[in-house]
Amino acid sequence: MYAVIKTGGKQYRVQPGDVIVVEKIDGDAGAAVNFGEVLMLGGDKGVTVGAPLIDGAAVAATLIETRKGEKIKIFKKIRRQGYRRTNGHRQMESVLRITGIEGAGEKAKWDGAVDLMTKAEINARARGLAPRVEAVEAEAPKAKKAPAKKAAKADAAEGAEA
Repeated sequence: MYAVIKTGGKQYRVQPGDVIVVEKIDGDAGAAVNFGEVLMLGGDKGVTVGAPLIDGAAVAATLIETRKGEKIKIFKKIRRQGYRRTNGHRQMESVLRITGIEGAGEKAKWDGAVDLMTKAEINARARGLAPRVEAVEAEAPKAKKAPAKKAAKADAAEGAEA
């Protein structure tokens, strides 16, 4: 099942499980977001087109992160006048995971778990700069080996007495 939603002045075709980047939406990471402006639904029963919206249809999503987008360079020039201006802008954007679609008598839900890993962390892992979660969990039991430290202290105490 898929839906076409409208948010931030743009339209997006989404399915459960999709990750989309939209204009900034208020909320913290992990917050639930609902879109009521559903323009079209498609599924097993066929395509339902709204006029302009479908009544009772909704798309549920989870906010993964709010971040700055790619830098846009603005360059202005008037030739032969010595006028050149360079400027830049980074628009705020939100990353969403679509978790469910319902409407027109159908429901579709995503069964996976929403991972709140940011793009910066994904990029750091790709370059080998961030520790893997499995590696951090594997090192945690090794840190609990305190008896070796106590034995070292006991040896030091015996050496001081002698």
